Amino acid sequence: MKPQETSPMKQEMHVLGSDIAKRMLHAVGMDNRGNVVDRKRLSRHDLIPFSAKLPSVRIGLEACGGAHSWARRFCAYGHEVKLRAPQVVKPYGKANKNDRRDAAAIAEAVTRPTMRFVPAKDVDQQAIQALHRGRERLMGERTALVNAVHGLMHA
Repeated sequence: MKPQETSPMKQEMHVLGSDIAKRMLHAVGMDNRGNVVDRKRLSRHDLIPFSAKLPSVRIGLEACGGAHSWARRFCAYGHEVKLRAPQVVKPYGKANKNDRRDAAAIAEAVTRPTMRFVPAKDVDQQAIQALHRGRERLMGERTALVNAVHGLMHA
């Protein structure tokens, strides 16, 4: 009779930090003590199926235009999503900057209770913001054109 092998107790993931800036994404999972329990390199296509298999966790992302869409998709699977401004995450990075270290820094930053988060926007809020940004850009271009014409007329 073989002796039973005991496997070390697998630590449970409570926080997932992900750097979503590129085509290949890095995700780092941490337990409630801040120890790294999982590291994954995933394509954009594989991140949602990976997160759908996880129990409900807190997911940290750097706030950007695409992060709001990701947040809505993660929330649909019961995860709590925290968006942080990139300048808030930066102090948690260690050594040289790379995507895996950024994901770990995001996960660590999400665990800090005193940090402020960016609220995730719904589709309507993002549409209105896009309209306002487009209008601002057009107004800036119009002003530049008027100034250029004035400069030419005074020559």
